[in-house]
Amino acid sequence: MREITADEIEALAIGAWVLGTGGGGSPYLGLLNMRRLYAEGRRVQLMSPLDLADDDWVAVVSNMGAPLVGQERLADSRNTARAVRMQEEINGIKFRAVMSVEIGGGNGVQALMAAAELGIPVVDADCMGRAFPEAQMTSVAIGGLKPYPCTLYDPRGIEAVVTKVPSWKWMERASRKICVEMGSIASTSKAPRTGREVKDWGIHFTTTAAIRIGHVVMEANRRHEDPVAAILASEGGLKLFTGKVVDVARRTTEGFLRGSAVVEGLEEDRGSRLELSFQNEWIVAWRDGKAIATSPDLICVLDSVTGNGVGTETVRYGQRVSVIALPAPAVLTTPKGLEHVGPRAFGYDLDFHSLFQPSEGRGA
Repeated sequence: MREITADEIEALAIGAWVLGTGGGGSPYLGLLNMRRLYAEGRRVQLMSPLDLADDDWVAVVSNMGAPLVGQERLADSRNTARAVRMQEEINGIKFRAVMSVEIGGGNGVQALMAAAELGIPVVDADCMGRAFPEAQMTSVAIGGLKPYPCTLYDPRGIEAVVTKVPSWKWMERASRKICVEMGSIASTSKAPRTGREVKDWGIHFTTTAAIRIGHVVMEANRRHEDPVAAILASEGGLKLFTGKVVDVARRTTEGFLRGSAVVEGLEEDRGSRLELSFQNEWIVAWRDGKAIATSPDLICVLDSVTGNGVGTETVRYGQRVSVIALPAPAVLTTPKGLEHVGPRAFGYDLDFHSLFQPSEGRGA
């Protein structure tokens, strides 16, 4: 176990935005929250998932809802911490540590925010290795682990608990309805996980991965080098497209941000168009009408100059972007995993064809 430095938190925010594949909410407000907490003297310890005892309890946290709404409600570490305390009160347990349900986007910082408030470490793991929009799109759901209870907290004083459901999809439906009534965003603590479950079904060392990506981007910018190329070299990714955003259509509905963005090719991609379909995250990339990349491979839209991630709620006309793909964690590309996070899970009549060899999957 070691202390996460202030510099690593800055890098984590950059890396989590890349791994967010457009979703998970912008890490910026969470980063500001963490800067304040560190200025007040709070510190967060990072813990290897392999160091958990089998009977330790781990809180799994996230903000739930539409990323666009997340820009309007400021991140507050106390909200996530309250959702965790609700789990302790309901279950009569004490958490050993906290981890994020998804390393991608603002939720990659949520676990640190809760840990700083609660005085417990962050586990270097998550349940997605990226970001996904729905509760059943996790490694623990793929593993068939128990989906309940789930606590939701709203800063106006609304506290809700989904005590029991028959499946992960029902957990998604029930908790999403509550989230919508809370204004399409809520702080949540998912079903508590044991140390054994995290070791068996967590996607390990993803916090470290996000910090590494962030440092790669920061160093490339410091050296005035290409940060997109640096990410590809570090993470074994592929460049899909380079161009200018010429159209964006999005709507917030049922607690999700849905829509598409169109990128007109520049440089070697001049004369072609890339359309990106999203549900909070970028799900399918279509080049000139042909699907060239799909979930669960990570489709990441990056600012071509800075290498910073571009979110589905922040993408805008005129942006120069580079679209890249990164390999998905191996558990997501199994037959069972694809039932949860493949293109058909999002309503697309497409087969998943990974852009990477099976051995290239990040994590297990």
